Amino acid sequence: QVQLVESGGGSVQTGGSLRLSCALPRNIFKLNVMGWYRQAPGKSRELVATITSGGSTNYADSVKGRFTVSRDSARNTADLQMSSLKPEDTATYYCKADLIADKYSTLASYWGRGTLVTVSS
Repeated sequence: QVQLVESGGGSVQTGGSLRLSCALPRNIFKLNVMGWYRQAPGKSRELVATITSGGSTNYADSVKGRFTVSRDSARNTADLQMSSLKPEDTATYYCKADLIADKYSTLASYWGRGTLVTVSS
């Protein structure tokens, strides 16, 4: 079973910064895309940013210019640098990975348990 482990959530004031990290197991057969999603209380889960194995990135309009997604191959992580945070960024942030776990498996999506980000005004 593939487990994604998120870290880096917390509380910050408006305009502050946080960095989230999502760790993958090291023995993944093939990674396609990693992404960050968020879910605010009473709202649906929404895409924040994605990054492909080739390094192509995609961002929600609401975070463009403020958030940066990146991959660290040495640490086997996908990181989300969040700057100029706003109260509306308050949510639980989830890491997702689309990958093939081993040579006997097919492409599947895996989710982390989430990490809470709270931005106060």
